[in-house]
Amino acid sequence: MAILTRVADTLTPEGAAERLRGLSADVRAAVLLDAAGSLRGASDDDHDDAQALGDLARKLFEEVDRATRDWDTEPPEQVEVQIPGGAVFGSRTPRWTLVAVARRGALSSLMLYDLRAVLGELEGGPSIRRSSSAAERTPGPDTEEHAAEELPMPELGGQ
Repeated sequence: MAILTRVADTLTPEGAAERLRGLSADVRAAVLLDAAGSLRGASDDDHDDAQALGDLARKLFEEVDRATRDWDTEPPEQVEVQIPGGAVFGSRTPRWTLVAVARRGALSSLMLYDLRAVLGELEGGPSIRRSSSAAERTPGPDTEEHAAEELPMPELGGQ
């Protein structure tokens, strides 16, 4: 008799950056740092590139903390930096920091939402559910009856 210690879909620190990259086509690269600033996961298989991005991510949040230390508020949980060739987005919890490099046209609100969703799942929150595109769904017959089954029509002029 075996005891299941981990559900197959449970997000691990090593898989968090890749999960983020899978959620958004705008993400070019992503890294996950632990509370000590150590690299725990990366979307890039090149260790040197991943380490360099991890170092830059840690320095980014160190500078954000330094710039805001005299403010009468908690340190910022999120950061967005726009640069000529793209953007950098970061979000953190007390345990994790997730940073992504994205294409220039990436929507800030969606990127930050995805970052928070991945961090939430990593912290034990609900798994991220992805809808399938119309092309991924199992096609049915191209008939009006099939369409009616898929999208119920409201009754008009009902009593």
